[in-house]
Amino acid sequence: MTRLLATIVLLASALPGIAQKAATPDDRISDQVRMRLAVDQDVKGGAFDVTVKDGVVTIKGRVDTDKGKSRATKLAKKVKGVKEVDNELIVGPPK
Repeated sequence: MTRLLATIVLLASALPGIAQKAATPDDRISDQVRMRLAVDQDVKGGAFDVTVKDGVVTIKGRVDTDKGKSRATKLAKKVKGVKEVDNELIVGPPK
């Protein structure tokens, strides 16, 4: 009986880890887009807000050059699962 009770307690303690919500495809896409933007020489250093809804990526913020804005779109489109990119980046120095 003690072993049964110990087993039940052990299994019950593992349930919260199992019940954690898995990352959604949109969350994974957002993380990958952010990583690509952060390390790319043409866009890094900018301030970005990346949101994803049903595979549609929206990028907001600022970049220093038109090349950086264009590059951000290209980088986002390369991420698996991206259906469309709405690039709302503003070109210019931070305010």
